Amino acid sequence: MINDVGDAAFRFEVRVPRCPTQHPKNMKTKMKHFSVICSFVLAVTVALRAEDVVIKPALTLDGAKKVGEAAMKYSKENNCMPSIAIVDAGGSLLYFVRPEESFSAGANVSIGKARTAAIFKKPTSFFEDTINKGRFTMTALPDFTPLQGGVPIVFEGQIVGAIGCSGAKSAAQDEAVAMAGAAIFEKTREMTQTHNEANMAR
Repeated sequence: MINDVGDAAFRFEVRVPRCPTQHPKNMKTKMKHFSVICSFVLAVTVALRAEDVVIKPALTLDGAKKVGEAAMKYSKENNCMPSIAIVDAGGSLLYFVRPEESFSAGANVSIGKARTAAIFKKPTSFFEDTINKGRFTMTALPDFTPLQGGVPIVFEGQIVGAIGCSGAKSAAQDEAVAMAGAAIFEKTREMTQTHNEANMAR
């Protein structure tokens, strides 16, 4: 279309895009590819069996509180007030308590002890002894607190977390408080076992 405006002439062209036509052969090829992908996904899903997945117990917040309360009860009975930290199996903090009497630095130290015991799955006294025997290179490990007072929390033979204590009258007492807290699950297991045996005897 030509439109004259003064001495100028403008040409307007309007192009309408054509709707693409899907070739039947291309559609069949795409459908075939889609079918192959679906078959592959289904095969992988079926191949994932129960033995390919590990189901492990996990320490809950309520469980961590019980551990902390047991440790605090022991510390009060023995006239010591350390900071107490409980972490899960991955070393993440779940519960923490620090009495007013405890020194400030004990807060981070107790968390470090708990995290070390959980991640390395051993009491921190083991690492302190190892370093004292001359293996000083262990101190270069990141996020590592090799000081007595960190103890793993074990439930049905599996480590579900750890407790760390710092600020008692001695390092040995730190560990004693931690062990008192960690033992709560062992005591619960023994009580449950005794109860079940009593029921079976009836």
